[in-house]
Amino acid sequence: MPVTYIYDAVRTPFGRAGGALSGVRPDDLAAVVMKATVERAGIDPSRIDDVVFGDANQAGEDNRNVARFGALLAGLPSTVPGVTVNRLCGSSLEAVIQGSRAIEAGDADLILAGGVESMSRAPFVVEKSAKPWPAVGNQTLWNTAIGWRMTNPKLREDWTIANGQSAEKLARLHGITRDAQDAFALRSHTLAADAWAAGMYNAEVVQVPGAELDRDEGIRDDSSLEKLGRLKALFSADGTVTAGNSSPINDGASTVLLGREGACDSEPLARITGRGVFGNDPDVFGIAPVEAANRALARAGRTWNDVDIVELNEAFASQSLACLAGWPDLDPAKVNIDGGALAIGHPLGASGGRVVGHAAHQLARRGGGVAVAALCIGVGQGLAIVLER
Repeated sequence: MPVTYIYDAVRTPFGRAGGALSGVRPDDLAAVVMKATVERAGIDPSRIDDVVFGDANQAGEDNRNVARFGALLAGLPSTVPGVTVNRLCGSSLEAVIQGSRAIEAGDADLILAGGVESMSRAPFVVEKSAKPWPAVGNQTLWNTAIGWRMTNPKLREDWTIANGQSAEKLARLHGITRDAQDAFALRSHTLAADAWAAGMYNAEVVQVPGAELDRDEGIRDDSSLEKLGRLKALFSADGTVTAGNSSPINDGASTVLLGREGACDSEPLARITGRGVFGNDPDVFGIAPVEAANRALARAGRTWNDVDIVELNEAFASQSLACLAGWPDLDPAKVNIDGGALAIGHPLGASGGRVVGHAAHQLARRGGGVAVAALCIGVGQGLAIVLER
């Protein structure tokens, strides 16, 4: 069976909601990273067998297969197909996994995988009436940027709580204090700022023309435990989850160039050796990466003692800390050494490409090792991948 290699990984800087990237359509964001990846690889774009792109929303300008539109806007030949996949927060990691499976099945030699999200531009929507001319009644306007909407009443009520309420529940279940969450958030901002200053993101970040950013827009150099401690809890009067220890709302795009051995002239960054997915109850969605990563490692023939670096998407500090508690053999110092989503941001469909892409670049800088990239996913799922070099 062929092995899947990662030949390159790029992303835009992640912008704040309403920030520098909010004026850019999601299909244009996708086109930026697609075009940059092809140009950096120096490949004939007609050789790409498929574009697999993740997108969690698909309710606005990213509708009707943003993968295909992004590829056309990037100047790829119309002979290169594209498919959009949706596993919510894990969408672009799902794209990487699906692309790797196509290569290992012998169905493709080169796959352009990744994802995009513009949470700033996610539209408000209303439900369509069952009648062509409803005589009475008002419609609810739904914000599609994040969270539950038009929820089926047949679902268990305790499952359909807000993600922040779930983060509060995990904090209670696992005894995670407000101080621990704020300290984890401060660590994320500090490490991300230091990493950008040291050039750790230079190899993977490409700019959006007309909306350039010096770094990810959400990083706060002036963050402190005192400032974080003054923020009010968002989901419960006596809660611990705040805006400061939760990931923000963001815009951005990411790509990962996948190929069989020898598909590109350049040296691969890493190879994919394990994949894992797991589901659990939606009201504790944030803990699902624990078993997903365990399964991915088992399929790679590895244990946590073999792992050198971990990229764990930080949806909330509480769920990240709950996951770390579920991996007792993992040294927490190996996790998100260049910061995480609490500082960098979490544009839903793009985050999976970011975590796996940065893990691959880290392995290349180190000259070898084993990495795990993992994410929690709303509605109770976890996704993980193992890379080696």
